Amino acid sequence: MIEIIPAIDIIGGKCVRLTKGDYSRKKEYGDPLEMARQFEGHGIQRLHLVDLDGAREKRVVNIRILEKIASHTGLVIDAGGGLRSHEDVRIVFEAGARMVTGGSIAVKDRPMFLSWLKEYGAERIILGADFKSGKIAVSGWHETTGLDLKEFISGFRYEGISTAICTDIDKDGMLEGPSLDIYNELKASDPGLKLVASGGIS
Repeated sequence: MIEIIPAIDIIGGKCVRLTKGDYSRKKEYGDPLEMARQFEGHGIQRLHLVDLDGAREKRVVNIRILEKIASHTGLVIDAGGGLRSHEDVRIVFEAGARMVTGGSIAVKDRPMFLSWLKEYGAERIILGADFKSGKIAVSGWHETTGLDLKEFISGFRYEGISTAICTDIDKDGMLEGPSLDIYNELKASDPGLKLVASGGIS
């Protein structure tokens, strides 16, 4: 089954779209709550909420936006961006997120990420696997590592992760179609993986 999950990226309290992850090339779309309500009005049930300020600053920044959307809609929210500690995860869950996504933390502090997985379970902890040219990118996409996408996901699957959100940075914000060949390869190698494919969806 395919589920459509819209994403709302936030900078400065506003809904934005970056071009290929470039913070200097952003387009603003206004109030995130209004956007979330529009999605819900069209039958959407789940939302991926990304604190881009948090991702860049390595801390949770736009928590009030999460609280507003959670309290004024019935959307199931998966929140990410800037999560670095148990306290961050607790705050985000208390603000109304049903799930959280960890990307940079999974690379830079694997034990911390795995401790979240142990405490909250695979249904609430999602692996963020943003990539550029097949290699994992972190810190708000400002840093590309040498980690291979497929091997990165496989390593966390072994630890118990069930869901991964994959964003092809080169496709993000371009509205030119997703990297189907890469996503098909991931599913072929691991049919049980719950894959959220992102970047270029149009």
